[in-house]
Amino acid sequence: MQVAHGQGEDYERLLTTWSRDYLKQLGLSNCELSLSLVGDRAIRRLNRTWRQKDKATDVLSFPAGDQPKGTPGPRPLGDVVISLDTAKRQAKEYGRTLESEMGRYLAHGLLHLLGHDHEKPRDAKRMAALEEQLLGERGMVADSLTIDSRARRAKLI
Repeated sequence: MQVAHGQGEDYERLLTTWSRDYLKQLGLSNCELSLSLVGDRAIRRLNRTWRQKDKATDVLSFPAGDQPKGTPGPRPLGDVVISLDTAKRQAKEYGRTLESEMGRYLAHGLLHLLGHDHEKPRDAKRMAALEEQLLGERGMVADSLTIDSRARRAKLI
């Protein structure tokens, strides 16, 4: 866990605990997850560099890729980077606690590391179900599917 935000240390233990819990729920053992808590400036820079999107975002995932067979030690899953600044804004906007918002980002980012992609319609429902399993409530993908469904219905009317 890397904390690169002045107010992030308050959430380090909670995010570490959730990370372990999520990995256990997903049946993952002997693996390693890198988690960073940053501000909007840092996540915007990463988003611009790696996704060519010059704006801050909530969470980014960087999968580690496959390790050569026989590599000792835990299997690295990759990096999840969460913007504490964006989490604060979104929590306020949607009436959620900051902790809940960050839990959503962590679950979402972890599932991306595992290869799930909500941009693919077939995978979106599965990813939404896994987020709900981890969080005990609807997650980011289910919310976006609801918004997309409403937009499609509005176009038909």
